[in-house]
Amino acid sequence: MNASRIALVTGANQGLGRALTEGLAARLSPDDLVLLTGRDQRRVADAARAVAQLPGTRSQVQGRVLDVSDTGAVTALADELRTRYGGVDVVISNAIARVLPEESQAARADEFIDVANTATHAILRSFGPILRTGGRLLVVASSLGTLGHLDPRLHHLFDGASLDQVESAVEAWRSRIHDKTAEEAGWPRWLNVPSKVAQVAAVRAVAAERREHDLATGTLIASVCPGMVDTATSRPWFSDYSQAQSPARAARAVLDLVFAEHVDPALYGELVRFGKALPWHDGTPPVEQDRLLTP
Repeated sequence: MNASRIALVTGANQGLGRALTEGLAARLSPDDLVLLTGRDQRRVADAARAVAQLPGTRSQVQGRVLDVSDTGAVTALADELRTRYGGVDVVISNAIARVLPEESQAARADEFIDVANTATHAILRSFGPILRTGGRLLVVASSLGTLGHLDPRLHHLFDGASLDQVESAVEAWRSRIHDKTAEEAGWPRWLNVPSKVAQVAAVRAVAAERREHDLATGTLIASVCPGMVDTATSRPWFSDYSQAQSPARAARAVLDLVFAEHVDPALYGELVRFGKALPWHDGTPPVEQDRLLTP
């Protein structure tokens, strides 16, 4: 990657996003810049100041307010980085809306989809074109993002789809939720499953168009599964956290992808967990989660 590298992390105030920011700031050089982003100005400023003051921090760290669900704001930031720096070297899309098990999934659907999916589409469209040679664009998803976790009736919406088609499928899902026909069409009540599948499908769509050029230039676009992480967002969903990682530990495998000397073609465009690609067509629809949710 180029000297004076520019790195951007969304959803970086706390949890995994904060740990990823800290890891980037520790591994990059003093001439490099890490942008820590979030929606709340005070939290962003406090987090950026705290990371900058850590003993292991080597790079420059700045906080930037960014609502990733605002596609105009995402585009504006990409335009700014292109104009000011000529592009960006590392983008890690990590933002997610927190939903509790006792909350109605349908009532929270718009916010959840906007933060997880509309934002992913905007980041891929805005930052993909300004990713410098040898750069990294990673979308944090989960192992639930493999196609087999969806009802087979829905597979055709995402398998081999373009980014436009993925976006249309997500909006069709949103409409089904609002008119209360989502479950009869095969969509699970648990928002996290279709959302993650759509995130991975969006990455696969963009990567398919860029694969040959990116592999020739050492550039990586992929989605990543950090494994179970002990955070405020995930803790309410699990009773057994004995195998959960701290955010700092979970960040290591993601950062290893960022700083890998060579791009493994087997990982390009795939959902990567601990350095290995997860098979796209694997998985079983997780009906148990649906039974736990408030209608």
